Amino acid sequence: MPPTAVSRTVAHMGTLLSAQQVADGLLALPAWHGDTTEITRSYTAPDFLSGIRAVDSVAAAAEAAGHHPDIDIRWTTITFTLVTHSSGGVTEADLRLAATIDHLLDTPG
Repeated sequence: MPPTAVSRTVAHMGTLLSAQQVADGLLALPAWHGDTTEITRSYTAPDFLSGIRAVDSVAAAAEAAGHHPDIDIRWTTITFTLVTHSSGGVTEADLRLAATIDHLLDTPG
């Protein structure tokens, strides 16, 4: 692998958070639960199409952040799961994206 590819890969990897750091981060994100392996939030939309629009707004924010949640859609219930796969667990990037997702889902209109 050329040196530039190695540098880019390392730059995108986050530092794993300790159990205490994840717990502290989740205090500010009450809709989320999890541990050092992943954090998860479920959201119930008023109807299916509203849920799809919510997923679309989260997808756009995730793409802009360069960090993507796992998304499971079950009619009006959408579950978002965050983990930094390249680091093997939860990092600051996951907590930041969780806060962004909360803002998108919890802000009317």
